[in-house]
Amino acid sequence: MLGSGGNRVRWEELPAAVHDAVADVLGSPVVQAVSQSGGFSPGSADRVLTAAGTRAFVKAVSPAQNPVSPTMHAREARVAASLPAGLPAPQLLGAREVDGWQVLVLAEVAGRQPGLPWRATDLRLVVEALETLADVGTPCPVPGLPTARESLTGELPEEALALLDGDTLVHLDLRADNVLLTDDGAVLVDWPHACLGPPWLDLLTLLFEVDRLGEQDLAEEVLRSSRLTTAVDPDVLTTVLAGFSRFFLDRAAEPPPPGLPTVREFQRVQGEALAHWVARRGSRSPQR
Repeated sequence: MLGSGGNRVRWEELPAAVHDAVADVLGSPVVQAVSQSGGFSPGSADRVLTAAGTRAFVKAVSPAQNPVSPTMHAREARVAASLPAGLPAPQLLGAREVDGWQVLVLAEVAGRQPGLPWRATDLRLVVEALETLADVGTPCPVPGLPTARESLTGELPEEALALLDGDTLVHLDLRADNVLLTDDGAVLVDWPHACLGPPWLDLLTLLFEVDRLGEQDLAEEVLRSSRLTTAVDPDVLTTVLAGFSRFFLDRAAEPPPPGLPTVREFQRVQGEALAHWVARRGSRSPQR
């Protein structure tokens, strides 16, 4: 189950003021827009083409779709504006606030999402991107970010939070629908949850989905082979996995937020899958 939280607003449904703001950023009006699926935001997500031939990616949301989403878009704009060259992330071309709408305009990434089930060839590109992120993003080059412990306090148990110290830039929301694969490697998109944490955290959270929707034992093979995790105590990883399992299952029991009708089912499925992974790791602990 991919992230798909609600009915996206389409380009033609956006107010004229939003269209004008995008044209102002790009220097030319949009003449074609193709809506993109996936993710949990109920806002728009469109690959656009302008009259001048410029291509870009536009996302926009207002409180009418979800009261929290505009804040997340505004936070993503601040993060994206500070990402240094060399990171596997799209360039922010501009951001606007128009009549309550938060609008982001980013360079288009000519790529595809990884196929499901996850396969080793696709995953290898993403792992390489995460290793680059750890190299370029340590120490964290983006000012003012919260720590992973601060971001996840109240969500993860203390025994997991205590293991999340670090000074690496962390994306903290990686799934197949937040990754694009290009001829030059993987690009990580959608950065509103960025924080500071250990260099292995993004890889571990990406592997939630890989273990659930991937080739058998692929997630464990990556944990054993990636330089991000080979030196990490396996019990540390298991404790953090167990903490996230509790988080997903606790959230799944709550009512769905406005505009995101399927997110609780996603959390239930992911939480149960993580619990099974933790149990398997525990049963193998004498051999580690």
